[in-house]
Amino acid sequence: MKLDRIEESSVRLLGSSSGGSSESRWVDGSEVDWDEDPPWSNNKSNGSDGREGYGSIRRRLVKKPKRVDSFDVEAMEIAASHNQHSKDDSLWPTLALAFQTLGVVYGDMGTSPLYVFADVFSKVPIGSDDDVLGALSLIMYTIALIPLAKYVFIVLKANDNGEGGTFALYSLICRYANVNLLPNRQQADEQISSYRLKLPTPELERALKIKETLERTSFLKNMLLVLVLIGTSMIIGDGILTPAISVMSAISGLQDQINGFGTGEVVSISIVVLVALFSIQRFGTGKVGFMFAPVLALWFFSLGSIGIYNILKYDITVVRALNPAYIYYFFKNNGKSAWSALGGCVLCITGAEAMFADLGHFSVPAIQIAFTCVVFPCLLLAYMGQAAFLMKNPTSYSSVFYKSVPASLFWPVFVIATLGAMIASQAMISATFSCVKQSMALGCFPRLKIIHTSRKFMGQIYIPVINWFLMIMCIVVVSIFRSTTDIANAYGIAEVGVMMVSTTLVTLVMLLIWQTNLFLAFCFVLVFGSVEVIYMSSVLSKIFEGGWLPLAFASFFLSVMYTWNYGSVLKYRREVREKISMDLMLDLGSNLGTVRVPGIGLLYNELVQGVPSIFLQFLLSLPALHSTVVFVCIKYVPIPVVPQEERFLFRRVCPKDYHMFRCVARYGYKDVRKEDHHAFEQLLIESLENFLRKEALEAALELEGNLTDNLDSISVDMRNSDLAAGNGVEELRIPLIHGQNLEGIGTSTSHEAASTLLPSSYMSSDEDPGLEYELAALREATESGFTYLLGHGDVRAKKNSFFFKKLVINYFYAFLRKNCRGGTANMKVPHTNIMQVGMTYMV
Repeated sequence: MKLDRIEESSVRLLGSSSGGSSESRWVDGSEVDWDEDPPWSNNKSNGSDGREGYGSIRRRLVKKPKRVDSFDVEAMEIAASHNQHSKDDSLWPTLALAFQTLGVVYGDMGTSPLYVFADVFSKVPIGSDDDVLGALSLIMYTIALIPLAKYVFIVLKANDNGEGGTFALYSLICRYANVNLLPNRQQADEQISSYRLKLPTPELERALKIKETLERTSFLKNMLLVLVLIGTSMIIGDGILTPAISVMSAISGLQDQINGFGTGEVVSISIVVLVALFSIQRFGTGKVGFMFAPVLALWFFSLGSIGIYNILKYDITVVRALNPAYIYYFFKNNGKSAWSALGGCVLCITGAEAMFADLGHFSVPAIQIAFTCVVFPCLLLAYMGQAAFLMKNPTSYSSVFYKSVPASLFWPVFVIATLGAMIASQAMISATFSCVKQSMALGCFPRLKIIHTSRKFMGQIYIPVINWFLMIMCIVVVSIFRSTTDIANAYGIAEVGVMMVSTTLVTLVMLLIWQTNLFLAFCFVLVFGSVEVIYMSSVLSKIFEGGWLPLAFASFFLSVMYTWNYGSVLKYRREVREKISMDLMLDLGSNLGTVRVPGIGLLYNELVQGVPSIFLQFLLSLPALHSTVVFVCIKYVPIPVVPQEERFLFRRVCPKDYHMFRCVARYGYKDVRKEDHHAFEQLLIESLENFLRKEALEAALELEGNLTDNLDSISVDMRNSDLAAGNGVEELRIPLIHGQNLEGIGTSTSHEAASTLLPSSYMSSDEDPGLEYELAALREATESGFTYLLGHGDVRAKKNSFFFKKLVINYFYAFLRKNCRGGTANMKVPHTNIMQVGMTYMV
């Protein structure tokens, strides 16, 4: 019954942030620790929680943690003291952001009238007005169904604390179900204020079954990851194809105006424009958005105005296309050709995924306002105007946009269209940067240099390597295809592929997180999934006419990302298996078998628990070791941002006289590690001092006997943590208290006398130094300076491994590790402060 009280107390502590809501809290306290289990982990509790209606679901929903350690308790205490910062949703900032979205998000969709009808009627000849009205009706309802109904009203709400894209959906799912292949999840992560763990009620057993199935089946975990990687690869492919088709479509308008202006000239000028476009990316999304937004606003105004002009001039009865029956007539009259023409219709929603992928740069209301009030009506008017023109001039479909423009307005519209085509590319370029950054943070992409271009909006970034790679690939595509029709065939596959991935992931979010009614979730898949499958069947028929290109791009990036993730997971698992036993550390003694000299050594590793094996290499390689050693783990958690005050978690690694600590520095996938190493060191030391003060306060309260029964129960549990057992190591045992003066707590006169006799760089195990002594030792070590201890790990496959595994690990993964950005480049630390040793991991 004692354990029942421990579990119940833990649940109350973890669920206390619900604000008194009747909604139950899903507490998954399991931690990954492959080598050891707490002494009571196999015990079974048959007690009742005293509340009816929970039953077996509650027992499965609230899992007993393997360990309630100091990380967990400190995280609870930190989270309780910091409120979540809300975004500024006031009217004028939202309208300003909505204006910016025109220049970043909607450029791609806004320039689609340049080439949609031309591509559709290149496959279906115009035989009657019904063909034009049928194609128009298809385009109108496609825009209303996918961008408006699906993305604006549903998918945008599936954001991860304001961050969008396939990896944002994946990280959201990872928070609710432990499906991440990298086994470094901790219960303490759930106490971050931005974690927002709102989980199913006990009555909703369906969500629980989905969660348990995902966590239990490794095949489903891998399939989910592969699905996310495919979606990300398709977005990167869009980032290549969007600039190519948009710019070429705009420049091709000169062919009908200038004699002798042929395909070669179109290709040459398009390449010049593409080089200029990618050259300005380094200025950042915010500057580019404000610079481009007025142009796109003028472009949408032009689309709407010219559309109204054409409707009134040529045929106002084009509004008949609002009747979806014309879609039926279109397929009835044209048969297989109409199905083939769907590949052209889908181009009207190119860039729809950018609404979600670029969400981190803006906000949900801003994107919704811009689309519903500006983009949607202007696009409908533009397509209706072109259809009215084609009903009177059916042979002009190949360049219907420019021919439908009044002659006196051609050159102004051409200039705006060319600028708009450049801006259209910005949407997918920005989305590509965001997706690559997210995949890097979640361990699925090699480390690259990231430049944070805005102090106000953290999501606005620039990745030079990706930028120049996209530029080169765009130039290659334009030079090889030399035709917008073939590029359009490739474009459709990439666009629809991303949409299908988003539909699948959002459906999973509905079932697992939103607790959506099963019928509504089924309707979502049925309606949007069916439309996307039909479109995909059409664009796949063009696989030999350019459709192979996005598949080639997706295969390349999928191979890179999965190889990196596969190698990283194997390396982490090897580190877990090879970590140093605590018995060996105790046998070495507090001097660790070497000389301890003043200073702080920051040993970087990926383990969240235990002593990494690379530490033994430092003991064997170095003649002396620092008086204070901190094992620093840079860990990315599946949330966008970790508040600065919640960045660090500390615990002792060995008894007090060892002066060794573990620090987990937590970052969100949207965070950018750009802090100067001096600022990082100062923040780390301040956090470590706070940890020591809180530890001393807890010890003093326990000695005074002021602990409650429930806190005593937690204390009993925490004495079973991996380092405290049998060693007299003091651990945090209660939620720690803010705002008290801790100087001198736990410091006796005898301790002060002892501390004056001992050198601060070494402490005898016979003494129990007080808080003042430890703080003085830490300050002396700080004054002596910091040294960064880094391990240069070489990952190799075992000799008895399969040939394919040897090929992937020994060559592909090794090549990526050798050529990606090293850890020292991210730290901005002087080389004189860095020490490295090599180690080979056999996986």
